[in-house]
Amino acid sequence: MPAAPHPFDEAIGLEALPDGAFAGRASPAYWNMVGPYGGITAAQLLQALLLRPERHGDPVSLTVNFAGPVAEGRLQIRTQLMRSNRSTQHWTATMVQTQDSGSDSESVVAVAMAVFGTRRPVWSHTEARPPSIAPHDALPRLSHPQAPAFTRRYDLRFERSPFEHPPADSSSTCWIADHPPRPLDYPALASACDVFFPRIFLRRGKLVPVGTVSLNVYFHADAAALAEQGATPMLGAAQCQIYEGGYFDQHGELWGRSQRLLATTHQIVWYRE
Repeated sequence: MPAAPHPFDEAIGLEALPDGAFAGRASPAYWNMVGPYGGITAAQLLQALLLRPERHGDPVSLTVNFAGPVAEGRLQIRTQLMRSNRSTQHWTATMVQTQDSGSDSESVVAVAMAVFGTRRPVWSHTEARPPSIAPHDALPRLSHPQAPAFTRRYDLRFERSPFEHPPADSSSTCWIADHPPRPLDYPALASACDVFFPRIFLRRGKLVPVGTVSLNVYFHADAAALAEQGATPMLGAAQCQIYEGGYFDQHGELWGRSQRLLATTHQIVWYRE
């Protein structure tokens, strides 16, 4: 019997439509508190761009602006090449859903801008350093019965659980891997960049209403580095710089084998008191 598809591959699966758009569905396996996990939406948008035959190069950056809540059911992604030159391509992707089953009216729920580029062998140096943490196998997998469904699709391992040990600040370090294990690719890397719990939950020690407004991912690894990483857990670190006026920022890093910085991410998040 053939193996069942990985939940992640099911979630980002898209059907090419005659008009050039792609059709997909919001995945219950990656559900968050009030809709799909933002990382899986980012992965769907990136996957649509990766499927375009005109695309060349690897992802360099991805910005996803969440215009509204993604609802259950079908969705469409429309892509457009904005500009192409010898080194880079600039793309947009727009995710839309019909407002209800009996209407043709569409709502934009997310808009992405992505840059693809050709990487070349030039002088390279990494100034950042990975954080210290106990080995992956020495730490228990995070488990919480009331956590959203998407957390069960990840193997997260902290030295100090954010649920049990509220920190004095928003910084946290953990191991991150798909569950069940899956070789790393660009959509999975984009999704994992949103796996860090909202920093305000850690800083305040309680849940407050939040919603990501804009998620930015910067890819530092080429396809060969992702292949080398395979299904090996990544090391993640995240922190916030400021909470002000109903918005806070969130910075994250994802480290791979041989202390390779695979991606950095920054997002701005709305919150309410």
